Amino acid sequence: MKLVLASNNTGKLAELQALFAPLGVELVRQSELGIPEAPEPHRTFIENALAKARHAAQVSGLPALADDAGLCVEAFGGLPGVDTAYYATQFGYEKGDANNVRALLEQMAQVHDRRAALVSTLVAVRSADDPEPLVASGRAPGLITREPVGDNGFGFDPVMFLPQFGCTFAQLSDEKKNANSHRGKAAQQMLNLMRERWFAPQADT
Repeated sequence: MKLVLASNNTGKLAELQALFAPLGVELVRQSELGIPEAPEPHRTFIENALAKARHAAQVSGLPALADDAGLCVEAFGGLPGVDTAYYATQFGYEKGDANNVRALLEQMAQVHDRRAALVSTLVAVRSADDPEPLVASGRAPGLITREPVGDNGFGFDPVMFLPQFGCTFAQLSDEKKNANSHRGKAAQQMLNLMRERWFAPQADT
């Protein structure tokens, strides 16, 4: 089965391809099909993910999978949330992972409460008009470090410290990260939903 991934993020594609391999699902980035990015005007992850999935399905004519994810910082009332990808631009930096991390550490320099969570919402639709989209959510709570630690992963992985492992996401192996990350948890839920709803054994007629 071929699914359009409504994202052009190579890091997301690599993670999700590995996670969905057991189902025999082939993920194709929307950019490879000439599909432009959809607007993301909403304030919640689920609304943006659904909009992106429907857009990709509409243009491609294929089933689509969309992920909307971000960092929710307790001291900032859950922000940057859906604005995570553009977080650095609020402070005069160019868009990008390294600048996002830099801006976050600067904004939290005097903040004592370091609690935060990486949150991911996955939405899958069989078509643009699918009345029953599959929705899965994952949350990985942790603490924001004072400086980046580790070389693996992307995004905020180097500054997201996980007390249960005693290290950041960027210090975990790909296998351990995929099993415990926000996107990994959401993907596991989505796999189970797809098995149950889309790949269930056909009844004899």
